[in-house]
Order: sequence, then structure tokens, then C-alpha cells
Amino acid sequence: MVRIWLYAQCWNDEFMLPFFFRHYDRFVDHYVLFDDGSTDSTLSLLADHPKVEVRQFIWSDTESFAFSEQALSNQCWKESRGMADWVVITDIDEHLFHRSIVQYLDTCSGEGITLVPALGFQMISEDIPATGETLCQSRFFGAPWKQMMKPSIFKPSEIEEIDFSVGRHTANPIGNVRVPVRDEVLLLHYKYLNFEQTHGRHVQLATKLKSKDIRFGMGHKYGWSREDLRKDWDQVAARAVDVRKIATNAAEDYPYERWWSRYR
Repeated sequence: MVRIWLYAQCWNDEFMLPFFFRHYDRFVDHYVLFDDGSTDSTLSLLADHPKVEVRQFIWSDTESFAFSEQALSNQCWKESRGMADWVVITDIDEHLFHRSIVQYLDTCSGEGITLVPALGFQMISEDIPATGETLCQSRFFGAPWKQMMKPSIFKPSEIEEIDFSVGRHTANPIGNVRVPVRDEVLLLHYKYLNFEQTHGRHVQLATKLKSKDIRFGMGHKYGWSREDLRKDWDQVAARAVDVRKIATNAAEDYPYERWWSRYR
């Protein structure tokens, strides 16, 4: 049996949490979710889930959400050694996808693979999904996006330090680091689910940015005007493909160079 633990940060995520759990409940055994003072129904949703352990988000740098999240992501998973075969470090709107992910990770274990990076896609939908939808089965148009090429799944027993960059877009792991020869896992980033909903969420998230975040341009998209967001939205829509049709050959068809190739 493959034991999988998942770590994520959340804040006022009542819209995305039902989709998040519907996706990850298929293979995650234990969730540790760090809440940063949610004021909507997030905490009730977390309390109702039998596999969820809720903790307080740690502001290790009071002047930066991004640096605080980076520090937390680099340390929180270490407690799972001896209890989890694999850990997932992700965000609530990031759905890691493989058609048979438990079997795939079991195979990876047998082959000595210790780190499974994902090929990223910015998913997009003009309308708001119904609460009962499984997004990877109903919202399958997205554009390849280099920023979502994240190292989100790894073996805590083999990785000594993961050393994520800010935003977890890359990492410099230390330990017994081996990645698959062929990339099969996709990261489906469900941020662009209806333009108005997305703009409203950006306005919300902009309130979490602190002085260092603003100074270094971290989370700058949250400050976009409606016109800026519309421009990016239209660009994503123009490049979007049916992820179902390329999932099997994503390793060959994905347009960006893999930063993790040095670990093959």
C-alpha cells in the first residue's frame, strides 16, 4: 500500500476546497493544511473532513507571504519520514494528475525514483464549474505554462532537503535524487475558472501581500487591472489545448525544457 501525505496552505478557499478534495481524496491518506485565518466557510469544510489536520500558517517573515510560504514548504514535510511513502506539496488550486497515480508512484518506488516533477498547465474555463464536478474530468482545456513545472511529489525518506524556490516553481533537492526518465504527471492549475471569479480572487489575494512581496514583485498578478487580467486570459485561451488528448504523449509534446533533466 502506497501511503501519501499532502501539505498545503489555505486561506478563504471555500470555492476551491470541494474540487480539491474530490480530486485528492482518491489517493491521499492524510492532509496537513495550514490555514491563515480564514473568515469564510473554509475552516468548517476542513473540520468536516476526516483525513484533515488543520494547523496555523506560520509567518516566519512578517514582511512577506511568499518567503513565509517558501520556508514552510521547505520544512513541514520532514515530519512524515517513516509514515509516508510519498509527500505532495501543493496549493489548493493545483491538481496533480495521472490516470493511475497510485500505481504509477508504486512503480516509481520500484524503479528507485524519488522525485516526480510535473508538467504544468494553466487551465481555463469561461463559466464557473458546478460544485459536484471533478475538474480534471470536466474542465480539460489549458495552456502549457513553464511556471507550473513544479517538483510537487517526492519521497521524504530519500530527500534530505527539497530547497524550493519562492513559489515552488523549481527546487535544488539534496539527497538521493532520481527523477523519471519520462515525465507523466501533469500539474493542472485551476486558477482561471470564470473571469469575474478569478478577478475577485485576485483582489482578495492582493490583501495578503506584504512589503517585501510588493518590493520584489512576488504575487504581482494579484494587482493587475481588469484589462491586464483580460489580456493574459485571452493569451491563455488562445494557447489552450485539450489536455486529455495530449496527456499520453505530454512528455514528448510539452514545449518547455525540463529544469530537472540534470537529475535523470
